[in-house]
Amino acid sequence: MKLKVLVVSDHESEYIWDYFDRKVFSGVDLMISCGDLKAEYLSFLVTMIPVPLIYVRGNHDSRYRQKPPEGCIDLEEKPFEFRGVRFLGFGGCKSTKDADNNYTEREMARRVKRATLPLVVRRKTVDVLVTHAPAEGLGDGDDRYHEGFAAFRQLIDRFEPRYHLHGHQHLTYNIGAKRVIQYNSTTIVNGYNYCILDMEFPEGDA
Repeated sequence: MKLKVLVVSDHESEYIWDYFDRKVFSGVDLMISCGDLKAEYLSFLVTMIPVPLIYVRGNHDSRYRQKPPEGCIDLEEKPFEFRGVRFLGFGGCKSTKDADNNYTEREMARRVKRATLPLVVRRKTVDVLVTHAPAEGLGDGDDRYHEGFAAFRQLIDRFEPRYHLHGHQHLTYNIGAKRVIQYNSTTIVNGYNYCILDMEFPEGDA
């Protein structure tokens, strides 16, 4: 089974917002935001591309509390299933700041445990993990603020999702940074700016 997915994160693309070309996004089945984008940008996307848009919050998305993206689905509230594919999401970055969408490693580990326990009990899989921050050692940065979460890596090791989509670590930070890396059976994609993915799933994978 295949899904054509538009992934966006961290930068409102001028190409999309100012020079939108509907033909470029023909055939897109689903849109996913990995965070740090204006709510108005996501609302624009669902207006121009009539498919579901699911999102997690970035560390700069505190305004979502008062004004969430219109017409979009908050993936942090609960897992989302689309055409038999199960998506699980966690927003925020790794930080000791007392601020919205900032989490210590311990806090994120609790969030992950709380969200995945029902899946374990029901013997359900995670097909696509969507986060703002990367997993530890898998596309994260060298500085303290862009470290990835060990809890995400442990989740990937346990559930072996087909894909992990994240943002936070801008591809412009490091020359030669890779958008896509492979970790065991999981394809990890940095959604910075935007990219279109042709995702493939075995029939009955969910």
